Amino acid sequence: MRFEILVLSFFMGLVTYIPRWLPLALLSKRNLPSWFKTWLDFIPVSILSALLLPALITSGEPRHLYIFRPELLVALPTFAIALKTRSLGLTVVAGMFFFWLAGRFF
Repeated sequence: MRFEILVLSFFMGLVTYIPRWLPLALLSKRNLPSWFKTWLDFIPVSILSALLLPALITSGEPRHLYIFRPELLVALPTFAIALKTRSLGLTVVAGMFFFWLAGRFF
């Protein structure tokens, strides 16, 4: 293996590791205010929504708004099952089933 690839792999790992380690190292010993902890709880949901919503309601290049995409129609009952059961396994299986079902009709 070439030396440049090893160096590049090392720095790519470092660039990935530092943003995850730094907040943990700086904030783990501090007593954070409750409003800040509450705010931090919303970050994963916000990121997931920002990643999923454009894929569910837009299509094509350039992107066009398309509300009745099969992916969105599958996501809605899957989301309802996730809220009702709070079970990751059941949610995944239900989502796969609904996606299979949508493929049979669309």
